[in-house]
Parts: sequence; C-alpha cells; structure tokens
Amino acid sequence: MQSVLVTGGAGFIGSHVAEWLVKAGYRVVVLDDLSGGFPENVPDGAEFVRGSVQDVATVDALFEREKFSYVFHLAAYAAEGLSHFIKNFNYSNNLVGSVNLINAAVNSGTVKCFVFTSSIAVYGRNQTPMVEELEPRPEDPYGISKYAVELDLRETKEMFGLDYVIFRPHNVYGERQNIGDPYRNVIGIFMRQILTGQPLTIFGDGEQVRAFSYIDDVAPVIAKCIERPETWNQVYNIGADKPWTVNELATTVCRAMGAESSAIRHLDARNEVVTAYSCHDKVKRVFGDLIRNVQLEEGIGKMAAWVKTLKNVPEPRRFGHIEVPKNLPPSWAKLS
Repeated sequence: MQSVLVTGGAGFIGSHVAEWLVKAGYRVVVLDDLSGGFPENVPDGAEFVRGSVQDVATVDALFEREKFSYVFHLAAYAAEGLSHFIKNFNYSNNLVGSVNLINAAVNSGTVKCFVFTSSIAVYGRNQTPMVEELEPRPEDPYGISKYAVELDLRETKEMFGLDYVIFRPHNVYGERQNIGDPYRNVIGIFMRQILTGQPLTIFGDGEQVRAFSYIDDVAPVIAKCIERPETWNQVYNIGADKPWTVNELATTVCRAMGAESSAIRHLDARNEVVTAYSCHDKVKRVFGDLIRNVQLEEGIGKMAAWVKTLKNVPEPRRFGHIEVPKNLPPSWAKLS
C-alpha cells in the first residue's frame, strides 16, 4: 500500500481530498495544526498527526517514518485580504512551511509527485478570464507566497527531478467549511450571519465578480492526478466557470437558507481585485471525466443543508496577532 501525506487534511478541501485517497486504497497520513480545521473532518481510515508544516523536525520525522510516495500540500492560511496585515505569518506559514515539505520530499528519495494547491490570487487584477499562460502578477502577500512556491517547485523539478502538479482553485465552498472564520469564505460568512440573525456584510458595492466552486468539482481532480502521470509538471486552473457578483451570491445564499428578507449592510470597500474568474479549458481536457459542473444554486443548497445540521454556530474571532493594524478594515478591527 502506497503511503500519502495530506497537509491541511483536517481542513475543508484537504479533508475531502484525503477522503478520496482513503477510498482509493492509499495509506493516508494527515498533518494539520488545527488552526483552521477540525479533528472530526479527518476521514475514517486516515492517520491524524497534529503538527505544523513550519516544524522541520516534525516534517522530517514523518517522511523518515512513512517513506511517502505522494505529497498533497493543502495546508495554508488562505486569507487574501488579511494577508496584508499578517505578512510575517503569511510567509512563514504559506511559503517557508511549503519549502520545508519540498526539502523533505527531495531528501526522502521516495516521493514520486508533489501536488500543490496554489490559487488564482497569483494572477492579480485585469487578467480575466485568467488562463494558465498569463504571467502571474500577484497583488497581495497571499498570492505572492503561492506564486513563490510554484516557482520553487519548478526549480526543484529542474534541479532534483521532483515531479509536481499545481492547481489554482478559487472560492471553493461546501460541507465541512469553517463558517466561523470572519476573514475568508464569503459563503460561510453569509450563512453564519443568517443563522445568528445578523445582516449580511458586503465590502463595497457588492459588484465584485467571482466564480464560486463546489467542493465536488475540485477534490476528486486533485486526488486523482497522481494516477495520471501524463498530467504532471503542469499548472491547472480548477473551479467553476460562471462568474457572479457578490450581490447575486448574497441573494442565492439567502434563498438556500430560507432567509429571503435578510438585510444587507455594505461596508467600506477594501483593497481587492474587483473581477476574478478563470478559464478551465486545460483542466477539462485531461480531467473532464471527474468534473460534474455543479451549479451555484445546487452547491449552495447542499452546503446550506449541512450548515443547518450544525449544533453550534462558531463565533467569529479576531486573528491572533495582527502585525500591521494600519488600514485594517474597521469591521475586522472590532472583532474580539
């Protein structure tokens, strides 16, 4: 049985990928520090190790013990907007932590392929639809860190022969998502606000354009790529095709949650890319059989049904250490 490491496997996307791998017969080890995930998300049949990718000793010990055949690196703090205010944490966790894994994968001599989830944040603004051939121009520390890891993987392939696959997902949502995070995952934020009787908060006029990707169109592609070596050493956009405004999204979430009359409160606009959606022709050519093309209303309906079963609605909490408070959005500054 081949052994596989899934970092961030107690989180949202990682737990779904780990579940697919367990079902496919791999021995799955999940490494997660639980900063954004939950132990109950780890699928049955996977071994859970609590630890951080920033801990070199933990990472190296795992690789020495398991002789992993594949690495799925999904651990990250994926908050584009907040990353401006937590630069040190962002680069330590998302960049240096990734390098720790890449080093261990090379040194192990057993890893056949390193699968990395990047982000369409690497493209920056004014490049829609985003296609893989575009030159990345990230505009926030989160996107910068993701692109730096992409570049390092390419260099590592050239220098040491480590094969890789890079996926650039965007706005993924669905069951198991942490709806208590106030900085990211707008669908989860909306659902939490509805459950607690609060108005839906939208930065700016709500005409920002995004495509929202249901988990079942993302996780199987990521998990199955290791079985298709012809797809390796490539970058793939992955996610939904149809873009929506945030205002349209709010209406759809309200309808799914049975809260047609929920109030909407517009906050001051923040510094963000206004229009962001990508082209998925490339991924469809090689993974099209795994993509269901779940439409927004169907996917949000499934997530809403799951959210309504939660026994406790998590309270939003401020990030533990804001490094640069200047220009922090007031709604974030007020968090306890």
